[in-house]
Amino acid sequence: MNAEATPSSFLLPAASLWRREILRFVRARSRVIGALATPFVFWILIGSGLRDSFRIPGATASVNYLEYALPGTMVLIVLFTAVFATISVIEDRKAGFLQAVIASPVRRSAIAMGKIFGCSTLATAQALIFLLLAPLLGIPLSATATLLSAGVLLLVSVGLSALGLLGAWYMDSTQGFHAIMNLVLFPLWLLSGAFFPPSGAASWIGWIMSVNPMTYGVAALRHAMYPDGRDWGPGVPSFGLSIVITILFAVAMTALATNAVKRRE
Repeated sequence: MNAEATPSSFLLPAASLWRREILRFVRARSRVIGALATPFVFWILIGSGLRDSFRIPGATASVNYLEYALPGTMVLIVLFTAVFATISVIEDRKAGFLQAVIASPVRRSAIAMGKIFGCSTLATAQALIFLLLAPLLGIPLSATATLLSAGVLLLVSVGLSALGLLGAWYMDSTQGFHAIMNLVLFPLWLLSGAFFPPSGAASWIGWIMSVNPMTYGVAALRHAMYPDGRDWGPGVPSFGLSIVITILFAVAMTALATNAVKRRE
């Protein structure tokens, strides 16, 4: 059998790159603090300011803003972590490490999977740390909700990490990468229902939210955190539809990123 076709030729390089991403991130404390602290401060300040005045249009039960914004804040943590982690692609290219890996017999798909799952592991772990703080703030969280939320966060993390890899693979400047990612990802997050409910938005904003894949990731996380049901108002997609769209987004972004890595140019 050809050595390039054996399972070890894929699994071992992918696992090695996955481990490298984890170690690099843990050793860079500033990245850990930046990915967790910024969304936390954003959530506390805005959530506390709108806590008693926030109402979901069309909802039968009231939800304070801290509780409403928690799923969106966890997705924001995933977004920040994915962007910070995929910058390593540009750093590795400048250091010559990426060229060495590409020139080796390692399969290109293993490089892509190692990077994607390394980034998505980091993003999911940090978002779960934030999620486990919810009971301390009076937000109930069951074991079922925790497991469902972890699964949804992993799917969202894979999709955003693959999107970050796709962008970083074609860029040579970290500053340019930051600018492009902020221009693309932050508006997607704002228009995902994380910051405000779709039922209270203008019609054209509501249309954008309906075609935004992050809308379904945030909605899936909302439903996962409350498996017994919670009225989030009209316009929030169902759990089944949200999961399907989130899976399709993760698969599509992974396929595009892998195809980009496989290109010889």
